[in-house]
Amino acid sequence: MSPHPQRAARPGTPHHAGILPLAGQPGRPLFRSFFLGGFECSTHRRQDGRRLDLLAATGHDRGALADYHAMGARGIRAAREGLRWHRIETTPGQYDWSTLLPMLRAARAADIQPIWDLCHYGWPDDIDIWSAAFVSRFAAFCAAAARVVRQEMKEAPVYCPINEISFWSWAGGEMARMNPMGRRRGNELKRQLVRASIAAIRAIRDVDPDARFMTAEPLIHVASGSRQPRHMRAARNQRMSQYEALDMLAGTAEPELGGNPELIDIVGVNYYPHNQWYHNGPTIPLGHHAYQPLRDLLVEVHQRYQRPLLIAETGAEGSARAAWLHYVCEQVAEALEAQVPVGGICLYPILDYPGWDNERTCAVGLFSAPDEAGRRETCVPMARELLRQQGIFTERFGIAAEAPAVAETARETA
Repeated sequence: MSPHPQRAARPGTPHHAGILPLAGQPGRPLFRSFFLGGFECSTHRRQDGRRLDLLAATGHDRGALADYHAMGARGIRAAREGLRWHRIETTPGQYDWSTLLPMLRAARAADIQPIWDLCHYGWPDDIDIWSAAFVSRFAAFCAAAARVVRQEMKEAPVYCPINEISFWSWAGGEMARMNPMGRRRGNELKRQLVRASIAAIRAIRDVDPDARFMTAEPLIHVASGSRQPRHMRAARNQRMSQYEALDMLAGTAEPELGGNPELIDIVGVNYYPHNQWYHNGPTIPLGHHAYQPLRDLLVEVHQRYQRPLLIAETGAEGSARAAWLHYVCEQVAEALEAQVPVGGICLYPILDYPGWDNERTCAVGLFSAPDEAGRRETCVPMARELLRQQGIFTERFGIAAEAPAVAETARETA
């Protein structure tokens, strides 16, 4: 859920004429609601070897039904969710769905449309991620999961096979900040994760031809900070490297991996306040002359892939939450005016969560961590901005949004 200072890479192709657009029109939501909620579901191992389980740490795995009802009361009817592969396949080839079924049934009971992350940085301990067995085991797991989901849900499911291939390749393959703790193996890890994604999509389609797929990759901008040609080339190459994973999936880069344009469906982009920086330098703040409008970045992504887009993750911390939501919505509205088919905005994470490294409470959500009785407080400024933006998108683009049914009586948390 973080941006990634990716390696300097060869520039990508500016446009892929062979990729044909799928369904997606400006102003038409891709899901049951234009605004979605995302539940932090990372399951990776940290540098110290400890495995994280954010669905458990936030209490969402136990309180999914209540969380879904709280979302629904705010006009949010779709959610990014996660399967915890390491808890489902504790024995090779044997699956325990007891962690998935309650969430599936809670979503159905609350009339929430889930989008399932199948691998959010974590995998079973017995698998070597660098091996061919990782690809085959992941594909088998995804096919088995698709059978369960198809039995439980009436509508066509949506899957994100592997979350943030680009960031994972950098953090886990270059910097040893997370599993598999690699250094100078980022390119290798990226290719391996692309192979696994390709195998997963094909395995799921064999089980459920109606399934839809989305990617979730950081959307970044990197500026040079210098007019020297070599610095400008390095900044551009780093910026363009954000497209490598999708280009591999599409088969326009490294086609020997098995990519194909049909594997690109919904292009999800993750965008946070720190997703623009100077090459080898600091973050570029919003409002700085070097900061590129989000609207322009969305135009570039759509021109490149000609697919419907989703803001798959976005959010800020503390008192910045409402202001950041205002900015993102304003920019998405401008992109829609420019005929870019952005089909939704996912508030991510929608719950406050304990930080990956130090477990401090990250106040990023629309809802807080649960108290001893399991109750969550609402961030009132963010809730008010969400309601205002729902009205704006309805008025400007005819995007229907359900009016929140819950009075804003919760204590302000920001």
